[in-house]
Amino acid sequence: MPLHAPPLHLWERGLGGEGEGGGCPKKAVVLLSGGMDSAACLYWAKEQGWQVYALSVGYGQRHAVELQSAQRLAQALPVVQHLCLELNLRAMRGSALTDDIPVPVAGTPATDATATTIPVTYVPARNTILLSLALGWAESLGAHDLVIGVNAVDYSGYPDCRPEFVSTFERLANIATRAGVEGQPFRLHAPLLYCSKSEIVTMGLALGVDFSLTSSCYDPDMDGRACAACDACRLRLAGFRAAGYADPIRYRVAT
Repeated sequence: MPLHAPPLHLWERGLGGEGEGGGCPKKAVVLLSGGMDSAACLYWAKEQGWQVYALSVGYGQRHAVELQSAQRLAQALPVVQHLCLELNLRAMRGSALTDDIPVPVAGTPATDATATTIPVTYVPARNTILLSLALGWAESLGAHDLVIGVNAVDYSGYPDCRPEFVSTFERLANIATRAGVEGQPFRLHAPLLYCSKSEIVTMGLALGVDFSLTSSCYDPDMDGRACAACDACRLRLAGFRAAGYADPIRYRVAT
């Protein structure tokens, strides 16, 4: 297993939240999209005893309703600071999330779980870009813990959600920053990396996440209702069913 992908028993409180020498609580920057995975990570970071700073990015995604969810989640925790940045990635064409390309739905080859190709919902280098922003903000805050909700179990096959990506970015962070080269290393935590969606649901509820505040759909309607047919919706619904809970968000169709 790569660094900092803790098994489920590490949800427990008291994992070194204090700063060096047992002083003030450490600061952590959490990438907060507004989806269920980032929500679970937000509450996981709080459970560590850290001062939680949340970063959300509007990158031109068609499902911008998730940014409203991120704001609600940040207020509900609450976080020390919620930074929202605008960075238009629509110039990087070819993704159904940022380009004028239909979002694949159930029954199409693009959502076939056996497919070996990376789906059209992949946004080029997105997590690398977002983590770079989080890293820069963390260094300016004096924070050395970054948290991202990537998952390599129930996921769409994105290359920037894999264990190799997590461990490699952490190495990059520690050779590309002043803090890193001066002996104040960064740690990139991916607490959901090896969790199934049902385990994420169970974990989130145990930590107090209100999943009704989250949004996962790639193609919500104008009222923010989820489609129930895109990859993100299908994985989410399957996770709630497997965990034995009803999904509390609104869908356009009966689920």
